[in-house]
Amino acid sequence: MTREERLQKLREAAANRILILDGAMGTMIQKHKLEEADYRGARFADWGQDLKGNNDLLVLTQPQLIREIHDAYFEAGADIAETNTFNGTRIAMADYGMEELVYEINLEAAKIARASADAWTEKTPDKPRFVAGAMGPTNRTASISPDVNDPGFRNITFDELYHAYQEQARALIEGGVDLLLIETIFDTLNAKAAGAAVLDVFEELGIELPIMLSGTITDESGRTLTGQTTEAFWYSLRHLKPFSVGLNCALGADKLRPYVAELATRAETLVSAHPNAGLPNEMGEYDESPQDMAKHLESWAEDGLVNIIGGCCGSTPEHIRAIAEAVSQKPPRKPVEDNHKMRLSGLEPFVLG
Repeated sequence: MTREERLQKLREAAANRILILDGAMGTMIQKHKLEEADYRGARFADWGQDLKGNNDLLVLTQPQLIREIHDAYFEAGADIAETNTFNGTRIAMADYGMEELVYEINLEAAKIARASADAWTEKTPDKPRFVAGAMGPTNRTASISPDVNDPGFRNITFDELYHAYQEQARALIEGGVDLLLIETIFDTLNAKAAGAAVLDVFEELGIELPIMLSGTITDESGRTLTGQTTEAFWYSLRHLKPFSVGLNCALGADKLRPYVAELATRAETLVSAHPNAGLPNEMGEYDESPQDMAKHLESWAEDGLVNIIGGCCGSTPEHIRAIAEAVSQKPPRKPVEDNHKMRLSGLEPFVLG
């Protein structure tokens, strides 16, 4: 199946049912209790820095493990798998001195997920599977100073973010992804750099793929880390004309619901959500069971809030299976009609008229 045929299938599927996104990659990797040697493999046995915890590197050193995780999520009912590239930029990889491996990591991650998706599509032609290239927020913020004594200081520029995302997007596309997912957005300026980079890569390669945007509400104030409300966040990024906009991470399903509901009444496009499996306990683990999480998300579907649903931190194939079963008979949300009013945003939204 060509990429164009897959995108047509994706749009058809989204029009008819709620799509299922996969769950946490990091949670599944942690279950394997990998050691330093596992991360290094033979190729990086003599690398001069510690590599344990560099999960994106595993697409090069433990590709079969990453493939098995994708397979497990597809077997559980996922329609869309995210590539193992959450930290796949030069900015994040600088922690390990692996900036020059960024293109290869993203390319191989996309190929691994693509192979898994194609294999599952062949098994179930009536349920084609898709790949979203995951583009995380990096470990820097363009809007906030990391130095409380120097509020004007920034440790990253827009241009640096733009070029890092450009490299990542190019590799993901060439590796065969169907969508690009700019996710866990805590700083809208970072996401604007990613969006600009993605659009320029589309023009460069003569291709246009659906863009998914997913922000993160950092606490029950209902705002991103840089202070925007959910509605203002959407107005800041709607110029990208994304395939979907949504929220993920930080909160469990029960606490994330009001902000997803806010998006559902504003967005002229599809709405996605992949919450955590509850909030972390004192050991940093997530306790919400698949059944409890599925029950929360079933109510979202019943109330017409979502088009794409999945899991973030703490979620597993068992969570995705339960969620997929819970929403299987629920119709997808219908996007809001554009009323063509002027929408502006700072930390708060402003709609003229």
